[in-house]
Amino acid sequence: MTRIHDTSSRGFASDNYSGIHPEVLEAIAEANGGHQTAYGDDQYTARFNEVVREHFGQQALGFPVFNGTGANVVSLSSMVPKWGAVICASTAHINVDECGAPERVGGFKLLSVPAPAGKLTPELIDAEAWGFDDVHRAKPSTVSITQSTELGTVYTVDEIKAVADHAHSLGMTVHMDGSRLSNAAAALGVSLREITADAGVDVLSLGATKNGALFGEAVIVINPEAAHGVDYIRKAHMQLASKMRFVSAQLVALYGTDLWHRNASHANAMAARLHDALTGIEGVTLSSEAEANAVFAVIDPEVAARVRASYKFYDWDEARHEVRWMAGFDTTEEDVDGFVRLVREELEAARRA
Repeated sequence: MTRIHDTSSRGFASDNYSGIHPEVLEAIAEANGGHQTAYGDDQYTARFNEVVREHFGQQALGFPVFNGTGANVVSLSSMVPKWGAVICASTAHINVDECGAPERVGGFKLLSVPAPAGKLTPELIDAEAWGFDDVHRAKPSTVSITQSTELGTVYTVDEIKAVADHAHSLGMTVHMDGSRLSNAAAALGVSLREITADAGVDVLSLGATKNGALFGEAVIVINPEAAHGVDYIRKAHMQLASKMRFVSAQLVALYGTDLWHRNASHANAMAARLHDALTGIEGVTLSSEAEANAVFAVIDPEVAARVRASYKFYDWDEARHEVRWMAGFDTTEEDVDGFVRLVREELEAARRA
């Protein structure tokens, strides 16, 4: 097939826009050839589960799935009874970016809480953690947090422990949407285990696509007592890959080596470079520090539109003229510098107009 896209096209819209990391692509090719048992009974999935135990403890189990929404829905469906509810931040991906799949497919209620920094706290959880014995109300059963958050913030280890300890004290379990877990761990300088298993997380949606994979995430059951029937739920929710070896091979390439950390560290560094380069520029108001690989800023929408003609990115809060710029594993210093240069030029042109 002849390539039909412009490989020079670059942007800051999402870390989903990137291609496949060469080491992951090589892993897929290496997994090809010959026959391997379907539906997860293959050597690559077995190796992935060894990697899971190395990262998250000997009791942990890994279940590869197709995508992040699938990972979240399968995870939470295994944790929450049909009469149960999940407490999450109002900005959580499961609440605003999954087309209602958690409630529609999972069949449980989401209880969202406004969280200014995108992070839940014990106090914020208590806004919805009540009515446990009220038959008229969906029973709060699980707390779901996102790492890093949709607002680009990162939970510290102590913050996760505080959430988990509080949730457990109320008889609830803890789920983590780890779509960008690698970026958070790299930013904090800690291991994957320190911000999940050791901090009290029961079930994790482990991300890969945003960090160099073709497709594929995984449900990681850290505490087997907190999740039930994951293998059946995965099949019922259409997340069981027949040729699973090609999903597992990618996960092994990322998490069976230090590639997850290399990719995430680079993305974080490029976001920091972008943030620093834009600091102090008249016409750009940075909304927060770049804690992981996201930069949020307020900028004139007409300027944003002209810049977007060359570098794609998304509006975040149109009412505030706030935009989001994401760096990925393949973002280069040249990408950042060229983008900043164009922002400066368009701001200057707007001032002269």
